[in-house]
Amino acid sequence: MKTRLLICLALTAAAMLVCDRSRACTNVIVTPGASADGSSMVSYAADSHMLFGELYFLPGRHWKAGAMRQIIEWDTYRPLGAIPQAPVTYQRVGNINVNQVIIGETTWGGRLELMDTTAVMDYGTLIYVALERARTAREAIEIIVSLANEYGYASEGETFSIADKEEAWIMDLIGKGSDNKGLVWVARRIPDGYISGHANQARITRFPLDDPNTLYAPDVISFAREKGYFSGSDEEFSFREAYCPLDFGTVRGCDARVWSMFRLLGGSAFDADSYLNYAMGYDLAGELPLWIKPDHKITPKDVADVMRDHFEGTPMDMTTDIGAGGNALPYRWRPMGFKWEGKSYVNERAIATQQTGFWFVAQARPNLPDEVGALIWFGCDDAATSYLTPIYASTKAVPECLREGNGDILHYSPTSQFWMCNRVANACYKMYNYMAPLARCAADTFEQEQMFTKVPELDGKLAKLIQKGRVRKARKLMTEYTVGTAMDQFEVWKKLEELLLVKFIDGNVKAQNEDGSFKHSKYHSGTPEGLTQPGYTDFWKEAVAKSAHGSVLEEK
Repeated sequence: MKTRLLICLALTAAAMLVCDRSRACTNVIVTPGASADGSSMVSYAADSHMLFGELYFLPGRHWKAGAMRQIIEWDTYRPLGAIPQAPVTYQRVGNINVNQVIIGETTWGGRLELMDTTAVMDYGTLIYVALERARTAREAIEIIVSLANEYGYASEGETFSIADKEEAWIMDLIGKGSDNKGLVWVARRIPDGYISGHANQARITRFPLDDPNTLYAPDVISFAREKGYFSGSDEEFSFREAYCPLDFGTVRGCDARVWSMFRLLGGSAFDADSYLNYAMGYDLAGELPLWIKPDHKITPKDVADVMRDHFEGTPMDMTTDIGAGGNALPYRWRPMGFKWEGKSYVNERAIATQQTGFWFVAQARPNLPDEVGALIWFGCDDAATSYLTPIYASTKAVPECLREGNGDILHYSPTSQFWMCNRVANACYKMYNYMAPLARCAADTFEQEQMFTKVPELDGKLAKLIQKGRVRKARKLMTEYTVGTAMDQFEVWKKLEELLLVKFIDGNVKAQNEDGSFKHSKYHSGTPEGLTQPGYTDFWKEAVAKSAHGSVLEEK
């Protein structure tokens, strides 16, 4: 297998910038016809070294005439201005609202000269204001475009996932510079029965110019011509090539994640090998499809597990080179690239990553009333060693462990899910191949029970209450369940962190009985029996043995 630490003499500064963005995220989009339960799904990993994981919660309300909505930049908390408040706003929880509208994003930067430094609407605020006002995915697109055109767009290039209970869309957008207020953009409805995804690289290339399921800015092509980004016929125009041209870094660090999600979810319908050279950045003339039709119906658990991917079993497997150390750690601390003896190197960037603030799989479920159907499975920190807990969008409260303001990235809180998941993850990073499977098993057990048993059972009860007009009773039950389930699992994770500390302290592994208790000697209950010291992977042993700095003990 090829080394995962790739030499790239042609690696450009721009490629390194894209690969090492402070915010670098991943989305999976599933249409109703591709899902096992007929729901639209959007997954999102909000990956930022400075983002704190908490559950944003804003109840809906009616507003008086003249009320203003303050705009605070999502990334920095910098005040950008204010816009008139809508007469009515809808409750939103995380990135879903009570109308079953879901929005996620990934940032790709693109042509940085197109940032508007005078604008009011940043990409994060566009998402959350749209959720406050939209009843459908198409309406969310209209709101995003209208707000950015009126008040200016303050961020870099973005791809948005926008879904409701009937449709799912992928939207590429970028600003027009400080002297040209607004957006250029394209949005395409993903055909029902198909899936799509994006990961910090614009995804829409050529698109039909006369199609009700393709929407775009009227000047998206003419503006590119004006700026010198494009000179061909309208039919040849590619949004990606004009506004976010490919290079090695954007493919290997970004589109490779889309390739991996397609190989994991597509089954036999996606020939991963035929796109491998593109995904690895060797053949930039290749191109991933914008969407694929999987050969099986997809569950929320399937999507959740894709968000835990490290390219396992592929030539980019992050567990199998010297960078993984002696315990198959699939993470590389930042920066992603470095230089040595005049050559440039870059590590892989997988879907699961250490700097995730929060992540989710959100569902818009048409077979249930809106009050019940809007559901977000929400988690904090590294997806590979954390869990998703069910949050009904119509809840009247959020769990204390996910409450906004319960700690932040600079202030530890023992009651915060973000900090507890970080404690578990950072423990696992020490002996990953032995410790992480325990965290994954605990997450799998919880998610399987909730996704396939507990939540469906409650859905049925809630739907009956709604049908009988007992909405207040239904909201009370879903609130109790949302809060109680999250807090119970938070306690489980506290116990897990204690187990990891005791079981693996100092590189030793203590044996356990089937009931989970530790094996001990017959003379003393505090003295372990069956303690082992597993050491390091064979790959690491071989690498050390071949090192010029290694010591060889001659065999007698």
